[in-house]
Amino acid sequence: MSVVGYGRTKLWRHTALAVALSLSLGGVAMAQSNASGVIFGNAGDVPGATVHLQNVNTGQSRDITVEANGRYRATSLPVGTYTVTLKRDGQVVGSRENVQVRVGSGTDVSFDAAASEGGAKTLEGITVVGSALPAIDVSSVDSRTVLTSEQLAKLPLARDVTAAALLAPGTVQGDSRYGNVASFGGASASENQYYINGYAVTNALTGLGFTSLPYDAIDQQQIYTGGYGAEYGRSTGGVINVVTKSGGNTWKAGVGLHATPDALRSTPKSIHRKDGQLYQNRSDNESTAMQYTGYVSGPLVKDKLFLYAAADFTRTSGKSTGSILTPQSTDEVSKAKKWLAKIDWNITDNHILQFTGLSDQTDTDRTVYKYSYANQSRGDLIGTDTLKNAASLAGSAPGGDVYVGKYTGYLTDSLTVNALYGTSKTTHRRTLAYATNPNCPWITDSRTGITNPIVGCGLVGGTVLGPGANDKTHGWRLDVEYQLGSHDLRAGLDTQTLESTSGNQYEGGYRWRYRNVRADGVFPGRPDATVPAGTQYYVENRTFITGASVKVEQEAQFIEDRWQVSDRWMAYLGLRNEQFKNINGAGDVYVKQRHQLAPRLGATWDVFGDSTFKVYANAGRYHLAIPSNVAIRGASASLYSSQYYTYNGVGPNGEPLNLVPFGSKIYLNGEDGTDLNPRTVAAQNIKAYYQDEYILGFDKAINNDWSFGAKATMRKLKSSIDDFCDSRPFEKYAARNNIDITNASIPGCYLFNPGVPNTFLVDVDGQGNLVPFKLTMEDFTTPAGVAFPPLKRKYYSLDLYLEHHFDERWFARMEYTFSRSYGNSEGQLKSDIGQLDPSVTQDWDAPEIMQYSNGPLPNDRTHQLKTYGFFQLNKEWLLGANVAIASGRPMNCIGFDPVDAIQYGASYFECNNQPAPRGSRGRLPWTFKADLNAQYRPLWAGADQNLAFSVTVFNLFNSQKTLSQVDGGEDPANDYQRPLAFQTPRYVQFGVTYDFSL
Repeated sequence: MSVVGYGRTKLWRHTALAVALSLSLGGVAMAQSNASGVIFGNAGDVPGATVHLQNVNTGQSRDITVEANGRYRATSLPVGTYTVTLKRDGQVVGSRENVQVRVGSGTDVSFDAAASEGGAKTLEGITVVGSALPAIDVSSVDSRTVLTSEQLAKLPLARDVTAAALLAPGTVQGDSRYGNVASFGGASASENQYYINGYAVTNALTGLGFTSLPYDAIDQQQIYTGGYGAEYGRSTGGVINVVTKSGGNTWKAGVGLHATPDALRSTPKSIHRKDGQLYQNRSDNESTAMQYTGYVSGPLVKDKLFLYAAADFTRTSGKSTGSILTPQSTDEVSKAKKWLAKIDWNITDNHILQFTGLSDQTDTDRTVYKYSYANQSRGDLIGTDTLKNAASLAGSAPGGDVYVGKYTGYLTDSLTVNALYGTSKTTHRRTLAYATNPNCPWITDSRTGITNPIVGCGLVGGTVLGPGANDKTHGWRLDVEYQLGSHDLRAGLDTQTLESTSGNQYEGGYRWRYRNVRADGVFPGRPDATVPAGTQYYVENRTFITGASVKVEQEAQFIEDRWQVSDRWMAYLGLRNEQFKNINGAGDVYVKQRHQLAPRLGATWDVFGDSTFKVYANAGRYHLAIPSNVAIRGASASLYSSQYYTYNGVGPNGEPLNLVPFGSKIYLNGEDGTDLNPRTVAAQNIKAYYQDEYILGFDKAINNDWSFGAKATMRKLKSSIDDFCDSRPFEKYAARNNIDITNASIPGCYLFNPGVPNTFLVDVDGQGNLVPFKLTMEDFTTPAGVAFPPLKRKYYSLDLYLEHHFDERWFARMEYTFSRSYGNSEGQLKSDIGQLDPSVTQDWDAPEIMQYSNGPLPNDRTHQLKTYGFFQLNKEWLLGANVAIASGRPMNCIGFDPVDAIQYGASYFECNNQPAPRGSRGRLPWTFKADLNAQYRPLWAGADQNLAFSVTVFNLFNSQKTLSQVDGGEDPANDYQRPLAFQTPRYVQFGVTYDFSL
């Protein structure tokens, strides 16, 4: 029976009855395949009884025989609403309606003594957004947040998956230079996994971002922030798992419009340097967005074959102004097209097929003009820039087409089989068209004290995507689940292959950078570079070209047991074994990792035996593969050269004239464009990237409406993979072991495990004669005594929450997280400088660059307070709120090392020739953000209230605090602490939707 119109006293009495009679009997819910859930419970002493489960929307049903001890368990159920009926000799003796099955969760539906005695007692379900059952799930050991489509529709959230994920404790927004991504539990933003209907849709090249879907197609979004079971791997951050809606036995359709007008958008802050100089004028920026949505859902064959289809089309147009270094004015139009179609076929009640197809395509057209900062006005046309599934800066963006097929077979009451196969393909393209010049190089003027910096004619001012870029994935998994007494046993196989064709090069093929000659005339690390006395400026020419077709093959096997030790204790035992194989552009394997064992252990204690107080703990190991992008540059041929020149005059396109070279041309990191021997680019028997995690927590129900809890988490990165680019350790080893390396072929950089000894194969004569070099930590130590530190990334947190469950009037949840993320390595990324090279950052390139690198890491936010919820004023009006407060990001000063033995320039945690340890420059300011929304469903439009109007105000108080800044303190010095990103200014979104039956 619906809860509408139910009195509070009666509500409490029936809910208390459900609590006392059903959950006190204990039970276990098995962690399901990542697109389903479970119903379990105790049927009492009913000999020969069966439990009949029926999906309210599709009619699909299943009968489960009650075990001798009175328990039953139905696993791998599609998410949705069910009616659960207890039968004896064909007669109904008890039933529950409106039973909600959530993804990855268990719902306890037990029956009271009246049912076991043959009475006709019925316990009615009381569920709207949450469940009338107690919020305490005594069967889980993980840390997860599950958001339903109803909650997503009522909360003031931007209409994307990341916005919802940021509601979970311990999540923070990633660096703005990586796009709209989140960091989980101190990990870098590339260490997450994303699933849609059980198939991984994570960016195949870098791990940053994912293929998205129409927002209204989301049925449930599950956010794992830790403690997840052995079925999940390839993540040391978090897991976002989306289950899409399905069709039912009623034809329905709907349309919607969501508008974000520029007229109600606050003006973004302009960017000034610390000395007050205007760096980027943003006062004329504009942005308007219109999103059109629609869906259709219903039975193709009643009770058998169902369709759900949805689509979004979003058109965003705007205008922006570049910085004084790239004085351009740009008009941009972006068209994002997303669709999803899902077929569910109940072949029989015991055999289900599901097919999902979805597409996420974004086309962007940019028209670029010159801009005069002196007159603050637009000038001549420079050209156009057309992008398809490509980032507006270098690299590629997620997107593409995904197809997933899944089979579920309930072979017996105790045996269930799940099989899945999926594939995806994304094409990336970028086309530049210049108005007057056939091509323009990238030009940067880094000289200090210049009032009129040199500018070029380029469109991009950076690197551009090479031709033919695309990503492809395919994979399958097979899970078998068997119930044996008090044990829920599950085993599975999981494979995925990721293929990418990608590459980057400087716009125009090369880059000019104008720079100051130091007062002492020294060029650190370039002793042959000398200029005539009195020379004030010089120019550097750099060439950078990469490109390859690469592949990563990932396999895994897992087994787990959820053992109901007693009515109050449950133990979880899991083991995952993973294998990773990385293949370079020549088709050769350059890293192979096998037998990466990841144990997972957990336990829950139902303290009072009534599911009102749970204490739980878990420990686990989590592995991560080397991303595909590593092979593009680190294991395949690439070119990266540098040459210094003096010059006299500048051409109309910003290029220097009358060039005179000084010093020798060098190949940075040894990248001279030649193929690499795949056996020499990585350490032998390199360990996988992995992290250990420990969690201890409790959840306590205060009463039927309120619950609270706490959770302590500790994460420690035990092994990392990065590259180092230093030949001195090999020279030291060769000298100690009398090995002649005069003619050796030594790559510029090597993949290795930082902070520990490593063994490499070295071509000692340039003829393929490979000799193992077993480098100790002493070998890695420089002649000046600078040594690599041990790897460190630690995260610990304390999460506290208080929740008021939805009671037909209001829902609210408050989370406070105290956390610290510290060490000398962020992980796969380096947000200090926004480096987009997962697992091949400039960290660990040589011991000198790791000096003073220990401290609070970029994703550290010591204090976070998140509060969100909604209030049903009456039948027509609903109000929602989402408030987030957080302490700021750590600040650094990155500058020159006096010696600069590795020729990295301003890349050290040193400033003014003094140590500047990580995080020693304080913190950016606290941020505060309040989002509010209102929804109106008029009764005059019909009793079903299918017409809805909404308005959402994001960042109500227009707080525009600095989120990140330039940490480079000395090159150029006047750029230090220049803001890179502010909070998004206040904006307003209007919406109207209409749902109707067909």
